[in-house]
Amino acid sequence: MDMAASLQGLAGGVLIGLSAVWLMATLGRIAGISGILSGLIWERPAGDSAWRLAFLAGLIVGPLLLVLAGGGLGNVAGEPGAVIGAPIGGTGLMLVAGLLVGLGTGLGSGCTSGHGVCGLARLSPRSLAATLVFVAAAMLTVYGVRHVLGGGA
Repeated sequence: MDMAASLQGLAGGVLIGLSAVWLMATLGRIAGISGILSGLIWERPAGDSAWRLAFLAGLIVGPLLLVLAGGGLGNVAGEPGAVIGAPIGGTGLMLVAGLLVGLGTGLGSGCTSGHGVCGLARLSPRSLAATLVFVAAAMLTVYGVRHVLGGGA
């Protein structure tokens, strides 16, 4: 087991939890990424854009600062020297997958950050059901891609 990677994962989880608590404590908002983004794009409540932009910018700027500081992003590609591997099913499949994820967040009224992190912490039965569906769908997808389509390791 790679202890450094485990500690990075632990630190990342703590930071996600702290950001969710901070957002709820200061603004009374749920740290659900799909809701934050859709509120910025579609709903546009008056005076509600600044915190949404800051939150989303932090999702992009945080990893960039980590790389600039020499921390790296870890090896999520499974290949030495690579950061992100090539898509297993090609770009077309990635686009379809992204659209399906967007559809799912709309149908589920949220995403794993809103339901899985914030909803479960609030003991929401609806979030528990949504998170179980997300995990089951992810498991079926991995099985399908690896064993039915024959991609991946």
